[in-house]
Amino acid sequence: MKIGIVCYPTFGGSGVVATELGLELSKRGHEIHFITYNQPVRLELISNNVHYHEVTVPEYPLFHYQPYELALSSKLVDMVKLHNIEILHVHYAIPHAYAAYMAKKMLKEEGIHVPIVTTLHGTDITLVGSHPFYKPAVTFSINKSDAVTAVSQSLKDDTLRLFDIKSTINVVPNFIDLEKYNNHSFTDCQRHIMANEDEKIITHISNLRPVKRAHDVISVFYNIQKQIPAKLMFIGEGPEKENIEKQCADLGILDRVIFFGRSNEIDKILCFSDLFLLPSLTESFGLAALEAMASGVPVISSNTGGIPEVNVHGYSGFLSDVGDIDDMTKNALHILSDDERLKTFKDNARKESLKFDLHKIVPQYEAIYQDTLSKCLVL
Repeated sequence: MKIGIVCYPTFGGSGVVATELGLELSKRGHEIHFITYNQPVRLELISNNVHYHEVTVPEYPLFHYQPYELALSSKLVDMVKLHNIEILHVHYAIPHAYAAYMAKKMLKEEGIHVPIVTTLHGTDITLVGSHPFYKPAVTFSINKSDAVTAVSQSLKDDTLRLFDIKSTINVVPNFIDLEKYNNHSFTDCQRHIMANEDEKIITHISNLRPVKRAHDVISVFYNIQKQIPAKLMFIGEGPEKENIEKQCADLGILDRVIFFGRSNEIDKILCFSDLFLLPSLTESFGLAALEAMASGVPVISSNTGGIPEVNVHGYSGFLSDVGDIDDMTKNALHILSDDERLKTFKDNARKESLKFDLHKIVPQYEAIYQDTLSKCLVL
């Protein structure tokens, strides 16, 4: 198949999943065309089966805000015609599904029929889409898609609750390339790079938006390090970073926290880690938790959104109510205070991550593509 993929080209979960999906599909013999405004951050290799097409938005004095949706729709039309793309897989209902539908209608005028598969990732539904201003456009975009998927049952339920959806929504969870987390070039004997031998390593990864509740990470870590020698690894950039650094300074633990900023070496950092903290207000899936588990790192998380579908309470880690610092601290200390118990949780985390191996999930997308194309041919 010739598949066009539209996504945000950023460090966010949706862009990462879309890129990894395209790369794996290319290995399975499909021709992949990424169509977006920048080259996706995880797209390191352009090959005969992987192509990138940049969407440029010309600047006109007439527009206060430049019309990206219009530019994207036009680019999709051009790329479908030029490369004979058979199906479009768009990640995020708005603006991507909306733009894809306009492209589909333009192509139909020329006798070209291209179905649209829309994957919902969370923010397009729970934050942006639920706003009254965008609600009609989101509802329209989902209902006009030829196939719709959501990355968790929780997100599917939220979508059906918030919108008047006529389409069937298939749950296809996020996935991970487990082979990338079998990197043995960094070993336990090299932990001194980040921490002393007697220190446990705690890790958090996010874009440091308020919804991630990074201040709770600091509070939990502060409690942990009072009882167990520990270091905290902070990966990510975002609007809360300055406040987090101030919180560390006020608590007197700035020397025990390492800020990495954005990193493409998350797997190497995770391979040192003993525990992962994810106290988010909400997560549609919890891809960061899955990345940690794939590295054999147990997870202390909030019991919200799609996280319980990934992190199994009492097995791969623990779940607590949002904002329950005391319970998260208690659960973290329970895991870290006994080396044998820590090893068991690490093994369990790794085992649980196997359910989300890309070799099990990507074929589900292939089946949806084939089914969607078949239905369109009948029509």
